[in-house]
Order: sequence, then C-alpha cells, then structure tokens
Amino acid sequence: MGMTMTEKILARTSGAKTVSPGEIVVVDVDTCVFIDNSFFPVYWREMLKLANPDKIVVVFDHRVPASDRAAAAAHVVGRAFVKQFGIKRFHDVGRDVGISHVVVSDRAYALPGTVLVCADSHTCSGGAFNCAARGVGAPDMIYTGVTGKTWFRVGETVRYDITGKLNAGVTTKDVFLHIANAFGEHANQNVEFGGPGLQHLSINARRTIATMGAEISADFAIFEADDAVIDYVKSRNPAPFEPANPDADAVYKYRRELALNEMEPLVALPDAVLNNSVPVGKVAGEKIDQAFIGSCANGTLDDFSIAARVLNGRRVAEGVRLLITPGSQEIYREAVRAGYVQILVDAGAIVTNATCGACGGGHLGVLGPGETCITASTRNFKGRMGDPTARIYMGSPATVAASAIAGVITHPGEFTKEALV
Repeated sequence: MGMTMTEKILARTSGAKTVSPGEIVVVDVDTCVFIDNSFFPVYWREMLKLANPDKIVVVFDHRVPASDRAAAAAHVVGRAFVKQFGIKRFHDVGRDVGISHVVVSDRAYALPGTVLVCADSHTCSGGAFNCAARGVGAPDMIYTGVTGKTWFRVGETVRYDITGKLNAGVTTKDVFLHIANAFGEHANQNVEFGGPGLQHLSINARRTIATMGAEISADFAIFEADDAVIDYVKSRNPAPFEPANPDADAVYKYRRELALNEMEPLVALPDAVLNNSVPVGKVAGEKIDQAFIGSCANGTLDDFSIAARVLNGRRVAEGVRLLITPGSQEIYREAVRAGYVQILVDAGAIVTNATCGACGGGHLGVLGPGETCITASTRNFKGRMGDPTARIYMGSPATVAASAIAGVITHPGEFTKEALV
C-alpha cells in the first residue's frame, strides 16, 4: 500500500519505512523558524544549547518596526539569542525583513521533502514547496531548538486534483474560499494538491492556497514538487533535497477535483471562513470603510500586480482607506521596480513597510468601532483586525481593489477582464 506526500515525508524524517494514519512519529526537523512573538516573556524560555544553529531561522515580522515597548523588548531578547548562538539566518528590521512565511519563500528555506516548524499557525505556507511545514506551540519550538526533533500524529489525507485554468478576474484566494465553503473543516487531516492544472498556477498562487490551509484546520497543506517548484528552490537555495511525490496507490480519505475554470469570485461573510462564503454579487453594494491587501497569504508580487492592474488610472473612493502591505522587503523592492507602487500610490492607496500589520490588528491599520473592511488576508474573525464591532469581509486582491474604487463591495469584473494568475 502506497503513501501520500505527507506520509512519505514523515516516514523519511522519522526513520520508518512506512507510516499510517493514527501513528505518532518523532521526526528530524530541517528548519526551525522563530518569530518576534517567540521572544515575548509569556512564550520565551532561555535555551542553554541548540541542536544545530544552522537549522535555526529568526525573523522579526509581526510588529516591525517595534509597535510598542513590549515589542521592542522582545526584539532585544531575539537579537541577544541570535548573537549568543551565532545564528546566520537572521532577518531583522531592514532590507531582509518580512513576514516569516514570505521570507521562507523568498529564500527557499522550506526544502521539498523536509519538515519545517514555526510558532505561527500559517506555517503551512511552506507546503507550496512540497515541505511538511506546520505551526507548533511555544514549548514545542523550544524543544525543537534544543533537540532538533518534534512529534506529530499522522492524519488521514484529502487529495485535491487541480484541473483547468482560472477565468478572468478569478484568483486562488477564490479557489480557497470555494474549498472552505464547500468542504468545511479538515481538522486532523492533511491536504494535498496536484494534477494537470498546477502548470497554470504560479508559485505565489499556490502559496496563497497552502497558507490558507490553516483556516480549514489542516495539519499539513502540501503541493506536488513539479518542475516549477524544483527550479524555484534550486535557484534560491544550494542545499540538497529530495522531493516527496505521492505513490500511485496512495490511500486518501477523500479525493476531489478542483476545476479552476469553474471557480468564481467569492466573499467570506464576517466572523468566519468555514462554510460562510457567497458569490460577490450576493454582497455587492455593501459600503466599506477600509480595504486591505497583504499578509502571508496575499502580500506577494502577484497580488501587487493584480491590484495595480485593477487600480491603474483609477482612484480609491472618498471615505475609503486602501492599505497594501508587502510580504517582504524583497517583494517591496520588486514592486517598486515594476512600477506597481507608483500606480497604487497615485490611486490613493497607502503602501506600508513589510510586516504582518493590519492582518492581526497589531498596527498599521487597526479597525475602529462599527467600521466595515474587506480584506485579502488570512482571517476575518470578530475582533481580529481591531474593534470587535467591526465587520470583516474576506475576498481576493482583485475583489478588494475593485471594492476600494467603488466604495462598496464590488465584483472585480467591473474593472478587469484579464486573467490574473
């Protein structure tokens, strides 16, 4: 009986010939990513040794530059940790800063066929690179840093076979919203993506889906390692790796087709992502105060390109704040060179520095009482982006940009007829 991608990686890194759903495995961790939140007193415990400092990555991302005294103090602790152990892969405030999962992508730290952990729920973003990447708790991060290992329960796997090609105005954020709405929660399950439609999806488009795996409670969200993934990783990271694609007779709990050509722009209604999306037309006309494009899910160069194409030659509506946050400084520099930032600023958007920012309600765009926001980020939970009386709709970057122009939630087809991915 064959194994899925997830099972292959967990077997290989645990030293087992095979693994099956329900088993507990202890695995070797290739990459352990600490973020600035890791260094707050409530989470941090001093370590006297590290299993291997070269397997550690430290990225300041959630509150960058420091948003208050507590964040600044956490940064001080983190810098001391880096200095103590001579950690080379350190991304401080400056040219190499960014959201941890985006930096992992930029530098290809998530190697195919390996295990990566980080104390953030959207660590599954690394699954776009055929990596078993998962968010773990603060104690598990300390344990992994000291021992180089962690443990997982092997879950059942749901396979999505991607076919076709996206129509104009549709993005993979819409594909994710379809999965969340049609199939709901995937708790204690792994989610895997493959199929002929992959060839029509950029690495960034795949990253959006993988990152949002956290919102359906998937253990791992992993893509097949096709030539695009292998070439991307090799061009950014010289380390050797061995991809883990599924066996022909792999066993899945469910196997479903995702026909990209059948997808349409969707919007998740406030307070929940699961089983809570409708076609954009159902909420068109809903007045907004703020529009946001950013986060580890939608702060990519593709998202800047989409927003710029929708906004080019147009203006953000009076009374609407459009905030756009790059996932990393590298993306910001590329967006400047491509002319996207000029277009967005001329349209009336605010382009911020690279950070988590408004997505988590930490800074750079917190919502006030009674406000309405449409966001292309990771979550729309009550109180997530600020005041608990604020309403947060979630859509694609194309839908958010179109809504910012109109001042109300709007179908992206009103402003673009292009294929966006």
